[in-house]
Amino acid sequence: MKDDTSITSHRLVPKHTKMSEKAVKELLDKYNIIKSQLPKILSSDPIIALLDAKTGDVIKIERASPTRGVSEYYRVVTDG
Repeated sequence: MKDDTSITSHRLVPKHTKMSEKAVKELLDKYNIIKSQLPKILSSDPIIALLDAKTGDVIKIERASPTRGVSEYYRVVTDG
């Protein structure tokens, strides 16, 4: 059986972090949106199991960007 932690060490997998409720509230207030307006990530995604995230949690994804250095993206976990 393959070790799941190898997923996070692969060079093409960006850093994923489960956000706290306070950080989520600040994010939603900053952009004046509700959680359902965020892009989705399925709960069946292997990285979600590693983060111990549940449906409704918000995940912050940090991707390398050639023009910006690091770009932040946000996804809400949905059933799937």
